[in-house]
Amino acid sequence: MGTRDDMRISLAAAMTLGLEPGMFYRDARLGCINLLMTDPKGCVGRCAYCGLNNDRRGEYASKGFIRVKWPTLPFEALLDAMVARQDRFARICISMITRRGSGAQVVQVTRRIRERLDTPISGLLSPTVIDGEDMEAMRDAGMDMVGIAVDTATEELFDAMRGRGIRGPHRWGRYWASFEKAVEVFGEGMAGCHLIVGLGETEKQMAGAIQRVRDMGGRTHLFCFYPEPGSALQERPQPAVGQYRRIQVARWLIDSGLGRAERFAYDDGGRIGAFGLDAAALEAEVRKGTPFRTSGCPGKDGEVACNRPFANERPGEDLRNYPFALLPGDLERVLGELWT
Repeated sequence: MGTRDDMRISLAAAMTLGLEPGMFYRDARLGCINLLMTDPKGCVGRCAYCGLNNDRRGEYASKGFIRVKWPTLPFEALLDAMVARQDRFARICISMITRRGSGAQVVQVTRRIRERLDTPISGLLSPTVIDGEDMEAMRDAGMDMVGIAVDTATEELFDAMRGRGIRGPHRWGRYWASFEKAVEVFGEGMAGCHLIVGLGETEKQMAGAIQRVRDMGGRTHLFCFYPEPGSALQERPQPAVGQYRRIQVARWLIDSGLGRAERFAYDDGGRIGAFGLDAAALEAEVRKGTPFRTSGCPGKDGEVACNRPFANERPGEDLRNYPFALLPGDLERVLGELWT
């Protein structure tokens, strides 16, 4: 697990900083250096889908998560590499683990980065072990945006996969209260809520969760479930691609102020049948291709920096989140998938 002076870094970020060999499919470029706090005792969360779960089984117990390995390196070595290659990325994200003391660690790391770099810094926070004062300390140290990973669309799914249902420490109410506080501390539009499609929710429920985030003054960072080997959900399939495409469009319309979840049409199973826009207006939006690109924190230019290449799938044709602008062939593919 490393010591408290170590940090983990995503494989894509390590490649971007020249710390790991490799090439990106279709010459994708990572815009955000994703860092992860460590602790010798690991994360106390027991989330059923997560690769950081200490209950992870067998040969996968010490492996990475979000599909790829996350090397562990001394923080100073990572900071030196970021300073040396700061022209290669537009944002840095520090992700917490659920462990007492992680909030103070994040404040310290943020301050040390800010002393040497003016790159925007985000934090992916664990509400279970921090409060509003911790958020204010992070902001004062130089963090400008945060994310709260609610992940599930309903309280029942949250409890089953993150809370009492698996003897986990997380609570639905605390997460939403923390998100509300994050908007207050960092400002409207400066807090993102992570939501994962494919954990058992209906499309109507997910659209409702996205709308809740928007109405609270935040934005949604959308993920497609990917089964982590060794996790409790390792046998669960990814959601149908059409389901994910419809939620991508829903998120785009809601976050852009072009639609609302309650104006969408749903069938008896909660599947989206229409988005409340006339055909020409909907066609214009989806043909931009932007709804199908990765949603995440932006850089100074306003463009998404946290584009997480291939975190939801293996490189190839079946991309759920596009980390680059869609080519005409990509666009025709996703439009064909939208109503499947």
